[in-house]
Amino acid sequence: MKSMLFATLMLAAVASPVPAVAQQASITQTITGTRLDINATGEVTRVPDVAIITAGVVARSATAGAALQETADKMSKVVAALKRAGVEDRDIQTSSVNLNAEYRYPDNQAPQLTGYTASNQVTIRFRDIRNSGKILDALVAQGANQIDGPNLTIDQPEAALDEARAKAVAIGRQRAELYARSLGLHVVRVVSISESGGYAVPPPAPPPVPMMAAQSRAYTKIEPGEQKLQVSLAMTFELQ
Repeated sequence: MKSMLFATLMLAAVASPVPAVAQQASITQTITGTRLDINATGEVTRVPDVAIITAGVVARSATAGAALQETADKMSKVVAALKRAGVEDRDIQTSSVNLNAEYRYPDNQAPQLTGYTASNQVTIRFRDIRNSGKILDALVAQGANQIDGPNLTIDQPEAALDEARAKAVAIGRQRAELYARSLGLHVVRVVSISESGGYAVPPPAPPPVPMMAAQSRAYTKIEPGEQKLQVSLAMTFELQ
């Protein structure tokens, strides 16, 4: 007589995972014995090798053209400083250019134009994380007055995710054997495997550092630490 047994294995994540690689792998077969469903998560850690940071310049002027020109001039110096520091063209990308009119609102009068604010931002990929803080300080000296980040990541995570996949399979198999022994049964085979995706779990975000505080240090330090990568599998086993 067929029976149905459902078991779930959930490994808690330290932080909400961010999708890094979305893949699906599935194998489906017919079940003739007792069915056991298990969710297993494999996890590995790696040291991030890329820091993604946004740096920008903001300027205010009486005319739109002058505001844009000032940000263009400052950004030209910022990009030149990046290239002198060895950052390649492929790792520098304009992320936004904005221009906004500013108004004063006197009582019982029409709004009065007071000037324009322009901003220009670039996204930078630093492949030498430990020296990226020094480069950021140099950018501030060249006129950068907006810095956001860093977002630490792994440039080529697939090998690490494959290791996490192997761990997830081993965990699922181990749990299946445990349930089977507890029921006086044995695992006949794996009936199906479904991967929900690979994830890089980001480390906790550091608190924002005001620009003046960053300038007062010898130099800004960025520590890579470690990053967790996870792969979750839904596995179905046949027990007899």
